[in-house]
Amino acid sequence: MDDRRFRLLLDWFGLSRDGYYRVRKGVKKRIGRHMLECGCRNVSTYLMRLTQDRTLREQCRTLLNVSISRFFRDRALWQLLQEEILPELINAGVDPFRVWSAGCARGEEIYSFKMVWDLLGHGRDSMPQLQAWATDMNQECIDAARRGVYSASSLKEVPDELKQRYFERLPKKSLLAIRESVKGGISWRCLDLVADEPPAQDFHMVFLRNNILTYCGEVLLDAALPKIWEASAQGGYLIIGSKEKWPPEGGRFIPMRGIPAFL
Repeated sequence: MDDRRFRLLLDWFGLSRDGYYRVRKGVKKRIGRHMLECGCRNVSTYLMRLTQDRTLREQCRTLLNVSISRFFRDRALWQLLQEEILPELINAGVDPFRVWSAGCARGEEIYSFKMVWDLLGHGRDSMPQLQAWATDMNQECIDAARRGVYSASSLKEVPDELKQRYFERLPKKSLLAIRESVKGGISWRCLDLVADEPPAQDFHMVFLRNNILTYCGEVLLDAALPKIWEASAQGGYLIIGSKEKWPPEGGRFIPMRGIPAFL
C-alpha cells in the first residue's frame, strides 16, 4: 500500500493524515496484511468490503489504532504532577479523586499515576479515595494492561528504586510484572472515545495524550471532545501530549503553566 492509497483509507475513516505521517509505515504493513486476508488487491475493493462487513470494518479500525507508550513518558510532566498539581488537589480536599486514562494502551500511564499516588501517600495521615478508570478501543491492549507484564524497554524512565518497589522480576529476566498493590482498584473498559460515552463523570484528571488529538480528523474530534469536557470536573485537569494542541473552540479548558495540562 502506497501513501496515496493509505490517505484514501484515512479519509474514509475520518482520520488525520498529518497525525499518521510518522507512524504510517508500520500501520500500512498491518493494513496490507488485512487486505490480503480479505482477498482485496486494491483499496477500492477493500473499502467496499469494509462498507458491507461491520466485522471487517472494526478489524481495520483496530489495526489503525496506534498504541505507543511507556512508564513515566515525558518525565517532567510526572514530576510536576507529583510535586505541585496533585498535592494542590489533595490539599484542597478533593475526595474521592477521579482519574481517567483515556487511550490507556497497555496500562503504563495509569500504573505510572498509581505509583505517584502511592508515593504521595507516604508521610500523610490520610489520602482521598482514588477512583481510577482506564479505557482503550483495542481489547487486546486492555487484556495486556490487566496482565501488567512489561519488557525492560517500557521501564527505561522508571528509577531503580521504583522498579524494586512496584515491580516483580519474572523468571524470564527481561520481563517485569507490576505488583498487585498497583494493579488493584482500576476499572478497565474497551471504549471508543468517538462513539461511546465516558466511563463516568466528574473526573479531576483526564489523560488524553497522543490519542485522538493526534490521529482523528475534525469531524471525529467534534464528536468526542464535548463528551470529554462534560465528563471533567470544574477545576480539574486535562493532560494532553507535549506536541498536541487543544482546539480553541474546545470548551472551557484553558492552557496552564506552559505545559500540556489544561483545566
